[in-house]
Amino acid sequence: MLGYVIRRILAVIPVMAIVAVFVFLLLRLTPGDPAAIIAGDSATPAQLERIRESLGLADPLHIQFVTWMGQLLQGDLGTSIISNQPVTRLIGQRIWPTLQIGTLTILLSVLIAVPLGVLAAWRHRTWIDYAVMTFSVLGFSIPVFVIGYLFIKLFAIDLRWLPVQGYTSPSQDLQGFLSRAVLPCLTLATIYIALIARMTRASLLEVLGEDYVRTARAKGVKEHIVLFRHALRNAAVPIMTIIGTGFALLISGVVVTESVFNIPGIGRLTVDAILARDYPVIQAMILLTSAIYVFVNLLIDLSYTLFDPRIRY
Repeated sequence: MLGYVIRRILAVIPVMAIVAVFVFLLLRLTPGDPAAIIAGDSATPAQLERIRESLGLADPLHIQFVTWMGQLLQGDLGTSIISNQPVTRLIGQRIWPTLQIGTLTILLSVLIAVPLGVLAAWRHRTWIDYAVMTFSVLGFSIPVFVIGYLFIKLFAIDLRWLPVQGYTSPSQDLQGFLSRAVLPCLTLATIYIALIARMTRASLLEVLGEDYVRTARAKGVKEHIVLFRHALRNAAVPIMTIIGTGFALLISGVVVTESVFNIPGIGRLTVDAILARDYPVIQAMILLTSAIYVFVNLLIDLSYTLFDPRIRY
């Protein structure tokens, strides 16, 4: 098992190196003058020169890459052109709302989706199965911003149960945080409940036809023990994969939801940086979301050792 873990960790290094090279070239090889793209058409030559110097664009390409990688390895992601603040500080201020909403969303999704998937597989080809699959198709097909606006219309405007938008830190007001987190969490969870429930159903249907399941039932083992202790455990690998991948996609794909609900997270930071052409922030956000995705997939690979005995030795 130790060899497997070491191999998976070492495999992360070339992946992140390729991502770093891509992010570096994204700005340097963009058609046209990056400084002119950032500053706009009305910029003066002095402003263009200042931007080139701040980005290090006056040096040869290989010198720029070595300098940029050195800064990156030291944890220096550059300085925002618009706010003139370190990018790491901006991310530190914005990442917690995204992590909080994302964590609550994935917990809600798992708590609802896994039992739904088990129930659909257990009652295969009944109205329960068809109802769960219909919800899965609808939940995965409707755009997230449409779901968000429908929830705002129903729960915030018509029923007036919840606030429309905004964010409150849980350290300041836990009740205010939870009341404002319900709608964005429900909006995002609708998609991931559909995805996880569908994968749980498909994985469990394959396992329920195995000999050891029929043997357990023949011995008189209670049905809920057969489903959750025998079948679900052996179907856990693809389910864990989709949950982990969903969490990574959730953290890196909250742009629309944070814009709809006015949450000051990294999604809103990315939108603001793109609109303002703040390339250092855009580069940092691509690196951050890529690192989150790679790290979560690494955790998924390492979690296989808990479910697949062939990897343990």
